[in-house]
Amino acid sequence: MPIEQSDDELMLRYRDGELSAFQELYRRHSRGLYRFLAWRSGRTEWADEVAQETWLAVHHARTRYAAQGSFRSYLFQIGRNRLADMQRQPDIDDCGDIRLVQDSAETTALERQQNLALHAAIRLLPSEQKEALVLQHFSGLSIDEIALVVAAPAETVKSRLRYAMRKLREQFKQEETV
Repeated sequence: MPIEQSDDELMLRYRDGELSAFQELYRRHSRGLYRFLAWRSGRTEWADEVAQETWLAVHHARTRYAAQGSFRSYLFQIGRNRLADMQRQPDIDDCGDIRLVQDSAETTALERQQNLALHAAIRLLPSEQKEALVLQHFSGLSIDEIALVVAAPAETVKSRLRYAMRKLREQFKQEETV
């Protein structure tokens, strides 16, 4: 049974020209990156475009890649920056609706309803709290990785997550009493 290589090892192999290493990185991280971008942008078409641009940026930067920190943080930071660039464009209409990223077609009506309620509650969070929550719970990043992506201390990330969870609990308690 082969030992699974780290993301950094794969990126270094890709830097040396091994396409299969890139394919494995893409397999590992494309879904998490897309989820983050979809939640962050609120528009699936933006998430598609920015995800492609992010992977293209990884491709172009491969020869300069040096394993410093985690590859996943590096990837998400590129995606976050590309999305910020897109959102700054003056001709972009920023009022698109956020669509849920569904894992499978077998989602029951109750699960869909719960997902919609959660999605609506998350949408009401302040942007910094929403971003930290999405990076951790939907994209699987650690506190330290989130800190690198958002350029904030780990303690600040922890606070954002704590406040986000508190607000979500309060939101659902209010809905239960209604």
